[in-house]
Amino acid sequence: MSESRSSQSDSKARGWSLSDRLAWVAAFRRTLATRQDELIELIARDVEKPSFEALMGDVLPLLSACKWVENRAGSLLSLRRLRHGGVFLLANKATLTRAPLGHVAIIATWNYPVQLLGIELLQALVAGNRVTVKPSENSPRSQIFLLELAREAGRGANMPPDQLAWTAPTREAGATLLKDNRFDHVVFTGSTNVGVAIAETLAPSMTSSTLELSGRDSAFVLDDADPELAASAIWQGIDMNSGQTCMAPRRALVDEKVYAEFVRRIASRAGAARPRPLINEHAAKQCYDLAVECQRLGGRSLAGVIEPPSADANGRLRCLRPMVFADCPRDVPLVEGRHFGPLLAVIPVKDLEDALACHDRIDQVLATSVFTRNPARVEDFRDRLRSTLVTVNDCLLPTIHPSVGLAGHGKSGWGITKGEAGLLAMTRPIYTTQTAPLFRFSMEAVTPAIERGMSRFIRFWYGGSKPAPKTPTTVSAPETQSRQPDQSVATSAAN
Repeated sequence: MSESRSSQSDSKARGWSLSDRLAWVAAFRRTLATRQDELIELIARDVEKPSFEALMGDVLPLLSACKWVENRAGSLLSLRRLRHGGVFLLANKATLTRAPLGHVAIIATWNYPVQLLGIELLQALVAGNRVTVKPSENSPRSQIFLLELAREAGRGANMPPDQLAWTAPTREAGATLLKDNRFDHVVFTGSTNVGVAIAETLAPSMTSSTLELSGRDSAFVLDDADPELAASAIWQGIDMNSGQTCMAPRRALVDEKVYAEFVRRIASRAGAARPRPLINEHAAKQCYDLAVECQRLGGRSLAGVIEPPSADANGRLRCLRPMVFADCPRDVPLVEGRHFGPLLAVIPVKDLEDALACHDRIDQVLATSVFTRNPARVEDFRDRLRSTLVTVNDCLLPTIHPSVGLAGHGKSGWGITKGEAGLLAMTRPIYTTQTAPLFRFSMEAVTPAIERGMSRFIRFWYGGSKPAPKTPTTVSAPETQSRQPDQSVATSAAN
């Protein structure tokens, strides 16, 4: 893989046209739909995800994305005429086309092994890139099966043999992937620490990247919210996938007017919860330690107990009961939300400004949820949330909309995946202008008369026939200049 960048990456030159790529998407979609049961079984074997969660959180979003790409990619990636160039460019024709980035590396994550890798793979390939995937060591069966299905679908769509490749699903393969090979773009989903290390590795070669490094997000429950709806949606956010979702809420900021009722509603769910498997013992222990510390510092477990991690079928202590803590002091570590598991801190707030002040302390925001009976209220403070994704009156599931992008900023990463912006991010723009020689504007023989006439025309064309009002220009004296005393004052002083 050490050839010069982009030397073999142009799909048109390699014989894989846009129409062939769209045919591949359709074949891939049909294969996924037909073999979804096998895929769901492998997801369960890899990460012990319940079958319905695997269907709704992994398979369905990927199938929806395939259908969306089939309908939208043709127009997004085709040559487009650019208009409204101005009166002086009437003889010029400008066009925009999209070219693939080249050779793209995708370092896959495990928590949604089919959805996240599948959509990243889908967009990179349909954009025309050559792709190398490093599957996660935590979800090797499902991700390698997914890649095999993608390659199988390509056989009937003229996919070049080396258009899609993958490494072994090991930590060692991940460590050497970027050191031993040169890519045009790297896509990574995972922890902030690893994302920073990848950015440092890519910096000397100026290789671009998409880094989705999770969020530590808030759920806002406003004073007019439906407490039952908010409790149901937020509980689903921390319970689904055992809380191991980058967009799951880590804290609920609940207006004191609805606080008691919200706590009562979510407490009934916490009391009935059963242990869920986390990815490993370390993750379970981290969550348990945060829960113990939160209670010690004043938080109240709504289940009435704090159960330590229990053993899975293989004796590993990685199963944890989802827990909600009410009345959390704002300075406890649980409120910071650095965990990746089924824990929620509930904090009473006086009003929206108080909630925003608490939210502003968090430096990783990706998706924020707001609960209110008047969704128009969100427009007043949406920008202040700092999130790229805002869900109103729900958590998580609306984000599978295939047009909705997922973008981090700051410590949540950079770049975007999914949707129109995610697809275009897998390409680079090429602008082409074409001038009709007969009408080409020349700068070689400009006389003073031509310059005066052009100046008058530009002033009229862009400024209009009515002159703009003149404003008096005042020049203030420099601060260092000493002020002269008023003459009358000076005379009075002399007398």
